[in-house]
Amino acid sequence: MTIDEYILKHIDQEPEYLYRLYRATNIYMLHGRMASGHLQGRLLKMLVQMIRPKNILEVGTFSGYSALCMAEGLEEGGKLYTFEINDEQEDFTRPWIENSPVADKIEFIIGDAISEAPKLGVVFDMAFIDGDKRTYKETYEMVLSILRPGGFILADNTLWDGHVVDPAYAKDQQTRGIETFNDYIAQDDRVEKVILPLRDGLTLIRKCP
Repeated sequence: MTIDEYILKHIDQEPEYLYRLYRATNIYMLHGRMASGHLQGRLLKMLVQMIRPKNILEVGTFSGYSALCMAEGLEEGGKLYTFEINDEQEDFTRPWIENSPVADKIEFIIGDAISEAPKLGVVFDMAFIDGDKRTYKETYEMVLSILRPGGFILADNTLWDGHVVDPAYAKDQQTRGIETFNDYIAQDDRVEKVILPLRDGLTLIRKCP
């Protein structure tokens, strides 16, 4: 038994609906491993339950797995706004969201969150950044501008499969985007931050009051 298998046997079970979504994601979509999956999904739900946000912003819906997990943790009246810039994914993702047990808590929007999310006029308590790695810094600045003081940002893929410390990827634009973001966050005294070496790296960021 691997350590990953051991972990999954000792945490809450993956709900059946999410199990089927993860399986379908890997069968029908390119780069299916981009979906959060069992472990990270349970963590996202628990973080939402701990933070107790009223409004969550997600940048990068992909197949909807992470959105469903966070929506699970929302209290009554809570709302998650999730943006996906790739309109080719809508035909797959929208039915999974709209047929889910938490559909009433999710607003799925096709468009560029950097320009469109501020137009919602919503002050967010929590955000999950999992979009284009090349624009992570720009996405972060946008999110920070509409996040309440004391609010939380979760940034996914911040270790980028170890590429951030591999010189072979020094010219890769996505790797450079992550490196730029990580270096920027490390020096940003507007926030507190910590990187968790979970899956592909998850940075927890708190906006200072």
